[in-house]
Amino acid sequence: QVQLVESGGGLVLAGGSLRLSCAASGRTFGAYAMGWLRQAPGKEREFLAAISWNGAITNYADSVKGRFTISRDNAKNTVYLQMNDLKPEDTAVYYCAAGTSVSRIYSDNYASIDSWGQGTQVTVSS
Repeated sequence: QVQLVESGGGLVLAGGSLRLSCAASGRTFGAYAMGWLRQAPGKEREFLAAISWNGAITNYADSVKGRFTISRDNAKNTVYLQMNDLKPEDTAVYYCAAGTSVSRIYSDNYASIDSWGQGTQVTVSS
């Protein structure tokens, strides 16, 4: 498994942008698919985006497609989530996750995710 630490969250006005980062420890980062999920108060955890080990495959939830972009830098053991045109409904705790494939990030009610970060708060003010 890898250990994951998110950063980059904060308070932003509606229409603004943030870039989240997730730093992974361990030499196996490059073998994992990575993803981002979020959980708003009183709501279930929601898949946002995933990327394959080499970046060739990405998958996005409809709710963020066209606004959020996932990317990774295997040399830095880091995965990113660029978030543009943020809306108040994007307010949530954002989690980084690692799995053995892209589909394991978003399927099976997230039970197949191998590792989770501790989360970073994103608050979008109107």
